[in-house]
Amino acid sequence: MGRLGAPGVAVVLVVALSAALLAPGLGGAPFDDPGEGQHAEIARELLGGSWLIMRLNGVRYFDKPPLLYWLTAGSFTLFGPTEGAARLAPLLGALLAVAGTVLLGVRLLGAGWGALAGLALLSCALFAAFARYVRPETLFLAAIAWGFTGLLLALGRRAPAWSLVGCAALGTAALAKDPLGLIGPLVAIGIAAGLAGRLRPVRGWLPPLGWALVVVIGFGWYAVAAMTEPAFLWYTVVDNHVLNVARMRQFPDEDVPLSALEFLTAAGFGAFPWILAAAVAVGALVRARAWRDPAELPWVALALWVVGVLAFFTVSPFKLPHYGLPAYPALALLAARAWRDAAPRPRGLIAAHLVLFALAGAGCAWAAVGDGRIFTEAVFGVSDVYSRKEAALGQVSPYPAWSSLQPLVAWAAGVLLAGAAVLGAAAVRRSARLGAWTVAAVMVLLVPVVAIGLAVTSSARAVTVMAAEIRARLGPGDLLVLEGPIENAGAVEFYSGHRPVLLDAARSVLGIGATFADAAGTFWTAPRFAEAWASARPPYLLTTREPARSIVGSLPPRSARLLFAHNGRWLYGRAPEAGPGSR
Repeated sequence: MGRLGAPGVAVVLVVALSAALLAPGLGGAPFDDPGEGQHAEIARELLGGSWLIMRLNGVRYFDKPPLLYWLTAGSFTLFGPTEGAARLAPLLGALLAVAGTVLLGVRLLGAGWGALAGLALLSCALFAAFARYVRPETLFLAAIAWGFTGLLLALGRRAPAWSLVGCAALGTAALAKDPLGLIGPLVAIGIAAGLAGRLRPVRGWLPPLGWALVVVIGFGWYAVAAMTEPAFLWYTVVDNHVLNVARMRQFPDEDVPLSALEFLTAAGFGAFPWILAAAVAVGALVRARAWRDPAELPWVALALWVVGVLAFFTVSPFKLPHYGLPAYPALALLAARAWRDAAPRPRGLIAAHLVLFALAGAGCAWAAVGDGRIFTEAVFGVSDVYSRKEAALGQVSPYPAWSSLQPLVAWAAGVLLAGAAVLGAAAVRRSARLGAWTVAAVMVLLVPVVAIGLAVTSSARAVTVMAAEIRARLGPGDLLVLEGPIENAGAVEFYSGHRPVLLDAARSVLGIGATFADAAGTFWTAPRFAEAWASARPPYLLTTREPARSIVGSLPPRSARLLFAHNGRWLYGRAPEAGPGSR
C-alpha cells in the first residue's frame, strides 16, 4: 500500500472494513415486501424487454430512473436472479459513497480524520440499512458524495480532471434517482463560492466539458424517455415533484408522509450520534462567519447542503424517513471536523456523547427486558413506510418476532453502555482523538445489528412462503388476482412465476401506467372481479387487506375459502358449491 499514499491507504482500509461489515449474508434474507420486491421484479422484467422504459407487472413504470434497474439486471445476467445479486448494486453504491467521503475528508482534514468521516457515514444506521436494500438510495448518495468531492477538489486546486469527475457524478445522481441530486449540490457549491469571492471564473471549476457531462448523463435518458413516452415528462416533473410537494397529485400512491417532527426524528436517529458533532461544526462555521474565508469554502458548501436538505424536507408537506439520507456524506465530514477542532477543549463534545450513549444504552436495556411492544411500535411507526401505510388503513403491519429482535437490542445496550464508560476515560484524559474513535468503534460494532435486524424484518414480511403456496396450487391456466397496489407484494411474480392481475390497484406507483390501453387487462374493477368469481373457472385472490377490509367481504356468503395466510397476506379460492339442501 506504500505506493497509494496516505489518502489511498485510508480509502482502501475504510472501504475494505465497510465491505467486511456490509457484504456477509447479502443474499441470506428474502426480499422485503413492500420495499425491495418491486425493484427486483422491475430489473428481472428488463431482461426480456426494453431497457429504455421500465415495466413492473408488465405495466409501464415511470417512478424512478433506470440506473438501479440496469445494474441489477446486469447482475442477474451474471449471477442469476437471486437476492444477493439484486443487492449488489446498493452495496456498490454504499462502498462508493464511503470511498468518496473518505477521499474528500483526507484532503480536507488529513488521513486519520478523513478515515473517521468514512466510518461515520458507514455507521449511520439508515445508511447501513440501505446499503443492503434494493433501492436506489445508496447509488444516489454515492453520486452526490463524488460530485462534492470532484467539484470541491477542483475549486481548491484548479484541477480540471476533478471537475469532470464531479460533473459526471452529479449527472449520475439524476440517473440514479432524481435531478434534484444534480441541481442541489451545484447550488450549494455555487453559493459558497460566491460568498467567498471564488465563483468566477465558473469555467475554472465547471468547464464546458463538465457541463456537457452533466447534461448528457443527467438528462439524456430523460429526454429520450420523454420522446418515447410523451406522458413521462409530465408525470416526472409535474405530478411526481410539483404536485407531490403540494399534496395534489393526480397519480398518488399509498405512502403516508411524516410530520416535520417525525422527519427530523427519523433523520436524526438515522445519523445517530454523528448529527450532534455535525451540528457543532455548523455552529462553529456560523460563529466564525466562515463564508467570508475562501479556505473554508468546502465546509460552507457542505454545511449549506446538510442544512438545506434537512430544512427543505422539514417544511415540505411530503417527506418519507429516508429523505434525509442525501445529507449524510456531508454530515459525516462535518462531524469529523468537529472532533478534530475539539482537540484543545474536547470535554464538552465528549460529555455530550457520553450522555447520549448512556441514555440510549439504558433505553435499549429497558426495552430488552420488556415485551418489545413499545419499542417495536416506536421504531417501525416512524422509520418504516409500510407500517405507516398499514396504520393509515387501520391494520397492523407484520412485525418480526420480538424473540428475534430482543438479542439485538440487548447487544446494542451493552455496546452503548461500554462506549459511555470509555468516553468517561476520554473525558478524564481530555483526548478528542480517543473520544472520536470510541464513538466510531461503538457505532461500527452496531452495523451488524442493523444488518441482522433488516434481515429478520424482511423475513417477517416477505412473500416467499406465500409465493411457494401459489406455485403449488395454481396450474398454467389459473388466474391470480392481487388486491391492492402491486408494491405490497411486488416479488410475487419473481418468486411464484405467476403474473397477477390487479384489483383496486391504481393508487400506486403504477397509477399512470394504468392509463395506457395495453394495461386495461391488468387493472380490474370490483364488478369485473365479481363476474370472474362467478365464472366456471374463478380466479384465486391474494390480498394484503384484512378480511373486513377486503373485497372478500362483498362476495356471496360462504363463497370464498381461505386457503393460506402468511406475513399479513391472505390467499382465497372459491368454495365448492354446496350440495342440495345444505346451508
